[in-house]
Amino acid sequence: MDPIISIALAAVLALISGGLAYQIGKRRGVSALLSQQKEEGSSALAKASQEAGLLLEKAKAEKTKIIADAEREAKKHFDDADAKILRRRRDLDDEDARLMRRRGDLDRRMERLEQRDQQLNKRQSRLDRKDNELKKSEQTLLDKLQHIAQMTVDEARQQLLDSIELDARNDMARIIRQVEAEARETADQRARSLIAMAIQRLASEHVNEISVSVVHLPSDDMKGRIIGRNGRNIRSFELATGVDVVVDDSPESVTISSFDPVRREVAKRTMAKLVQDGRIHPARIEQLVEDTRAEVEQIVSEEGERAAYETGIHGLHTEILKLLGTLKFRTSYGQNQHAHAIETAHIAGMIAMELGANVDIAKAGGLLHDLGKAIDHNVEGTHAQIGAEFVKRYGGNAAVVNCIAAHHHEVEKECVEAFIVEAADAISGARPGARRESLDSYIRRVKQLEEIASGFDGVEQSYALQAGREVRIIVRPEVVDDYASIQLARDIAKEIENDMQYPGQIKVHVIRETRRVEYAK
Repeated sequence: MDPIISIALAAVLALISGGLAYQIGKRRGVSALLSQQKEEGSSALAKASQEAGLLLEKAKAEKTKIIADAEREAKKHFDDADAKILRRRRDLDDEDARLMRRRGDLDRRMERLEQRDQQLNKRQSRLDRKDNELKKSEQTLLDKLQHIAQMTVDEARQQLLDSIELDARNDMARIIRQVEAEARETADQRARSLIAMAIQRLASEHVNEISVSVVHLPSDDMKGRIIGRNGRNIRSFELATGVDVVVDDSPESVTISSFDPVRREVAKRTMAKLVQDGRIHPARIEQLVEDTRAEVEQIVSEEGERAAYETGIHGLHTEILKLLGTLKFRTSYGQNQHAHAIETAHIAGMIAMELGANVDIAKAGGLLHDLGKAIDHNVEGTHAQIGAEFVKRYGGNAAVVNCIAAHHHEVEKECVEAFIVEAADAISGARPGARRESLDSYIRRVKQLEEIASGFDGVEQSYALQAGREVRIIVRPEVVDDYASIQLARDIAKEIENDMQYPGQIKVHVIRETRRVEYAK
């Protein structure tokens, strides 16, 4: 609020209060107090009038100063605005001049373009006339060539394409053979070095077992005690162990058969204890079966931990170790799977180290790649799928799971360690003496190999050589050319991979031979 107005209001309030006080004092008879109030009011009014005058003078002076400052500031702004407007006007004039020059340039360019377009139209007309003349000449020459060659255009084109295709196929076959030879030479040298190094650094023995176990008896009289009165002992034994006991004419021996290798091992150990103890009756059988089952479970746990310790793989779940120990009693082609898993882990680790891959993942994948074989008789699916799902269920590494699932090409390989595990598995199973197979399965495999090779078009004869490790195919040269022979070898190899089960690898050898016989008379 303005100070002058404030002082005036205070003076008015003082007068009003003095007048009221006077009236009140007059009414009450307090004249002395009223006089005092009146004097004080007059004094305050005079003082307020004096201060109001001073403030009014001061306000006028400040007003004059503010107006002067505002006029100076406004003049300054007006001068700046005039200068900016002047500069902007000069810029607009320059821009207008540039636009005018640009417009002139564009007009001149448009004139040149119109002249060039007219020239191009004239040239195009001349070219069209020449083109028509060339077409007439070409047609005339074509008619003369057809008359001379006694061939149509399509026939000549087809003959030329056939000639070019033949030359291209021959060149392609030659280049493919050169590239394959170079790649094979380099790859074979490196692969032989790695595989020889891995096999040389690892030497392990395998215990060959079959699907049945034989328990030797001190005499044939023990067979009757094993069977028991009315067959009660053998029935109790089969019921407690879950196996089949075969008592035949084999001298001093009984055969134990079961699809479960652990049950067969428990039954074998129990039967050996019963024969050694001599006390064979249902109660004794049940007691020894329980004791032996606990003993085998302890062996399974120890073998799983031993395999992990030997390969240097830590952090595996207890259930995985137990299942790994179960492979101690599982064989494939006569090869003990527990020893095969350890050997594969060592080979995979060596190859991974040489190639700069992850050694831990390669070792773990090699050790657990056949884990599904321990339970494939109870679970549907291939052993690779079963093993991968089991390891994944118990927190296995994703790369290790892929190594297990992909080692038989059932899923795509996602890491280099998966290729290493597959190679290590093949090395362990295909090395001489590692596996064996029966005569019947061998004959079937060789026959199937020849049938697959003979089923392709253009194949004249096929022979399985080197115990089924190589198939030699003779093709008809008039049906199969060089390039087709390369493709045929690949197709036959792919068909063998998809349809057959075999250890190691099979060499597909395609032979194309052309013979010409002439007689000099």
